[in-house]
Amino acid sequence: MSHDHAPSSSHTHADHHHDHAHSHAHGLGHHHHHHGANETRTLFAACLTGGFMLVEVIGGLLTGSLALLADAAHMLTDFAALLLAWLGFRLARRPAAGRRTYGFDRLQILAAFANGVVLAMMSLWIIIEAIERLNTGPEIQGTPMMVVAGLGLIVNIAAFGVLHGADRDNLNIRGALAHVIGDLLGSLAALVSALVIILIGWMAIDAVLSILISVLIGHSALGLIRDSGRILLEEAPPHLEPSEIREDLIAHVTGVIDAHHIHVWSITQDRPMATLHLCVAKDLSQLEVLEAAKTRLLQRFGLTHVTIQIEHETCFN
Repeated sequence: MSHDHAPSSSHTHADHHHDHAHSHAHGLGHHHHHHGANETRTLFAACLTGGFMLVEVIGGLLTGSLALLADAAHMLTDFAALLLAWLGFRLARRPAAGRRTYGFDRLQILAAFANGVVLAMMSLWIIIEAIERLNTGPEIQGTPMMVVAGLGLIVNIAAFGVLHGADRDNLNIRGALAHVIGDLLGSLAALVSALVIILIGWMAIDAVLSILISVLIGHSALGLIRDSGRILLEEAPPHLEPSEIREDLIAHVTGVIDAHHIHVWSITQDRPMATLHLCVAKDLSQLEVLEAAKTRLLQRFGLTHVTIQIEHETCFN
């Protein structure tokens, strides 16, 4: 889209400044409140996960249990992922300045994408490892495994409770939750495996349950990669269809003859934005049409940040 505006560009900027200032006054407090709560909860969950990881390392070394050391390595990955999610929220608080005109909000989407990739790779690794264990059938110490798995289940339930109270529509929180759910299911699987091993001595149960849990985690990871990837690729949000926006403006805004060059994207899942060209009748006030179009886009589509170029017969590409 060209940055040359039609003769009404001064009206566009004046209206945009007023509309943008109003949307900031209304929305930024709510936006920062959510991000502050998300940041605190993510850090607390990371501390819980990291603390128990150390317990598992000590337990694995004292008992000689490879299963516990492997699970500790799994929790180390999750601890790093939760810290990455926290860092995403932390940096997103920085204001827009200089060349970063949108600030650092996108970092949380990058963190969510990275978490999804790590989860997918980790799931694949666990499946490969579990298949090898089905063939080799190593001896597993059931009792210490059950004790540590039980403690892990309690810690992971606590971490899940902390994150469950955060904004679950946020992709970064979804990524963090996916890691904690993976840990929770892993602890539950280890607990069940330990009980089966103690009661009937069937060692293969550990590998079988690990594969099932990994498939579930992998499914969540692919969903996270898909949703964060759509934002990173500037895809229109699911509820904002450019053709529907065009038809709606023509039908409901007096004086709009056509709407084109409609681009809709989002910085984060809760910050949608749009730019478009409006072709309007010559005898109408451009400012009135502009205000009516912005009001319609806000009320019908929830778009608070819109840049509109007014045109008559010539399209300024």
